[in-house]
Amino acid sequence: MAFYRPASWQKPLSLLLLCAALALPSALAAFGQEFYIGFATRVLIFALAASSLNLVLGFGGMVSLGHAAFLGAGAYAAAICQQAGINEALLAFPAAMGIAGLFALVVGAISLRTRGVYFIMITLAFAQMAYYLFISARSWGGDDGLPLNGRMTLAGFSLADDAALFYAAAGLLALAMLFFGRLAEARFGRTLQAIRENETRMEALGYPVFRYRLVAFALGGAVAGLAGALLANLTGLASPNLLQWTQSGTLLVMVIIGGVGYLYGGVVGAAVLLLLEESLVGVTEHWHIILGLLLLAVVLFAPKGVAALFGKRRG
Repeated sequence: MAFYRPASWQKPLSLLLLCAALALPSALAAFGQEFYIGFATRVLIFALAASSLNLVLGFGGMVSLGHAAFLGAGAYAAAICQQAGINEALLAFPAAMGIAGLFALVVGAISLRTRGVYFIMITLAFAQMAYYLFISARSWGGDDGLPLNGRMTLAGFSLADDAALFYAAAGLLALAMLFFGRLAEARFGRTLQAIRENETRMEALGYPVFRYRLVAFALGGAVAGLAGALLANLTGLASPNLLQWTQSGTLLVMVIIGGVGYLYGGVVGAAVLLLLEESLVGVTEHWHIILGLLLLAVVLFAPKGVAALFGKRRG
């Protein structure tokens, strides 16, 4: 199972959707629905976070239940950078990626020595340890989290406006997806996918399996840290709730809905889940039941994910 790349007939459609996304803030402002600009930005940010998990799960077959720890680490890194006087995103965002990536490198170096359910439980344990660490850190806000003084600037341009943050998130997501697509076709990506399919054979051929998986795990953590920095700017808060195992479960559900191993699986899954939540909240207070039934339908009728429905149409 390789990462699916859009067929040639889908490229004009992708371009059309991109143009529509770029025009979305202006259209919403014209209709007096500026609130949904923030919601659309949230969808983009979680699409980035889910895609980073899809890199770990779709490329290397590593089921991590602690991926939210890197999301939270990136959010706190951005907030701490601002407290230190660094308000430029060109400096704070790479720092958030570096800290989250380094954290993922340490977690992966230990967790990847196990397999199966043991790997899942160790990643969960690291995430919970990080969660309780940030809760107990009073200098970083403890239970209340660490607030930002305001949104950062990007290359001198303020991200205080919702539309500006939307475009920044859209641009970073596009760059990340381009990177993931290139990585999937590169030697590293193909080797990693071969390791996922048959680890024993790749070890017998002399490939450093552990090293390949560790690099992929660290890359996924770094991109999740970038999503966390964006999320902190959106909400104005680096909250310890971002590190909870339930947040990791949500990211995992997004990837499963979208399609594990499909390039845009994380993007599709994040959009579907968040749009369903937003639509059902206004219908009934028991929206969790309806959402559960809809997700069950997706699993039953599209077991490979929503993105796989488009993948089957390739010529």
